[in-house]
Amino acid sequence: MYFVYVLECGDKSLYTGITTDIRRRLAEHKAGAGGHYTRARGARNIRYTEKHPDRSSASKREAAIKRLSRRQKLSLISR
Repeated sequence: MYFVYVLECGDKSLYTGITTDIRRRLAEHKAGAGGHYTRARGARNIRYTEKHPDRSSASKREAAIKRLSRRQKLSLISR
């Protein structure tokens, strides 16, 4: 099982990623080990998640979400 997630950063920007363990990945982001983007901006909290059966479908959905505008991402999060 894979998860696509949208994380809110300290500067209010949104980061999209995939993982098999949401709690572990958030802890990594908060510890500064989750990637350059979140290390530079700080990680606040996970704002959105979706379950996917495999890495392929999760990666495709991650790419689709990353193509959305900020406004569209905020609309997705508020559902």
